Amino acid sequence: MADSCVARVPVFAGLSAHDRQRVEVLARPTHLQAGEIAYSAADNVSQLLVLHTGRLKIVRVAADGSEQLVRVLGPGDFTGETSVFTGQRPDDYATALDECRLCVFRHDDLEALILKYPGIGLRMLAAVSERLADTEHRLSSLTSRDVESRLADYLLGLPSTWRDRIATVRLPLAKKDVAALLDTTPESFSRALKSLADQGLVAIGAGRSVSITQPDRLQQLADQE
Repeated sequence: MADSCVARVPVFAGLSAHDRQRVEVLARPTHLQAGEIAYSAADNVSQLLVLHTGRLKIVRVAADGSEQLVRVLGPGDFTGETSVFTGQRPDDYATALDECRLCVFRHDDLEALILKYPGIGLRMLAAVSERLADTEHRLSSLTSRDVESRLADYLLGLPSTWRDRIATVRLPLAKKDVAALLDTTPESFSRALKSLADQGLVAIGAGRSVSITQPDRLQQLADQE
């Protein structure tokens, strides 16, 4: 499992087979069941978690006890870089949405890796920069768009399959979690989705399936500020 994990993770791309084997020695294969916590806020840990299979959700808890879904990680993504680089305890929670397999690197091991292979550090920096840009886009969207516009933008960004000029997407999370990502309530999310359907922009399918019937019009809505 470590071999597959290291081989498929973008931050380790470019390593030779020999160097990849040296990285694999440092990786600690970890298995989580759905619902199991990978780490909690204020845990005394300093480690990088690289996801091989499954999904992890990253959540922050506000002072009033409310939860804010920050992002969802898929295969090849990583988390824990803040505590690894700063030595501070994490300020979020990572929970398995599905059965997950991970490669875990301790702080000292990762520091040695980056010193030996600077390209790994540069690729991590690039990945974190992309994540920051996505966060800034989301923040801008939250302050300048209504729920329908944010939902339109979200749907257009999902992987899709096309047939007869109709794009079909599948919500990767439960509707309440998608609502949290869009900083709205499940009730407002449902109303916005129904409104898009009433306008003929989408068709709500079974389960989490949504067909984008008017991609151009949906894009116009997503671009509104």
